[in-house]
Amino acid sequence: MSKLLLGGLAAFLVLASAVLWMLRPGSQRVEGSVAPDFALSDPQGKTHRLHDYAGRWLVLYFYPRDNTPICTREACRFRDDIGVLGDLGAAVVGVSMDDARSHADFSRKYQLPFPLLSDPDGRTAADYDSLLNLGWVKFTRRRTFIIGPDGRIAARFDKVDPAVHVQEVAHALRKLQRAAQ
Repeated sequence: MSKLLLGGLAAFLVLASAVLWMLRPGSQRVEGSVAPDFALSDPQGKTHRLHDYAGRWLVLYFYPRDNTPICTREACRFRDDIGVLGDLGAAVVGVSMDDARSHADFSRKYQLPFPLLSDPDGRTAADYDSLLNLGWVKFTRRRTFIIGPDGRIAARFDKVDPAVHVQEVAHALRKLQRAAQ
């Protein structure tokens, strides 16, 4: 076989394996399991840990990149409905692989009232099954977790439509809170 044909075949196999990996079934982080701990910094250098939110509800959302259209829409929806989520006793925290400076600019530009945490190596995203690792490039997947006051994953959202996602999260929080009573 020619080198060109072998190179094309190798490229096809890499691409096909990446697509199959992306389409693989769900993960080990199921509802009811203990939420993985994390220690991530916000733009001011403050380290946030899971146990900082013990005893209250936490909406932990992962997103690919600051200042992209869909991620901006999602962050602004959380911003616009922060009062609803706060009334439900929930804190909101966003996580991506962007650095602190990017988070600071993004947060300031859109006046986000919740922390954005930097996960530069994607370790926390991986712990939450929210890392897309294609070998040469890594991205944070758009996923949201509601973590209960007990530190367990109470709800998981793998398919996120930013247009309605915050309403889905609020609805799930209300349902979870009614069930806990």
